[in-house]
Amino acid sequence: MGAVVSCIEGLFQAIGACLMAIVNGIAAILQGIISAVAAFFDILISCLTCGRGGGRRRRHTTTTSAI
Repeated sequence: MGAVVSCIEGLFQAIGACLMAIVNGIAAILQGIISAVAAFFDILISCLTCGRGGGRRRRHTTTTSAI
């Protein structure tokens, strides 16, 4: 009797692990899609604002030369 319960318990653990792997895979795919969309809009906004309005700051350095 104990062997049957152990077998059924192992079966449910395997099914649970399989379902969790599927859920984690779907979450990783969705995260990749969302990151790609965010990067696309970041590039689009940067192009439309000539790089002035984004979160990335560029340092403009000026050099002076002695004449």
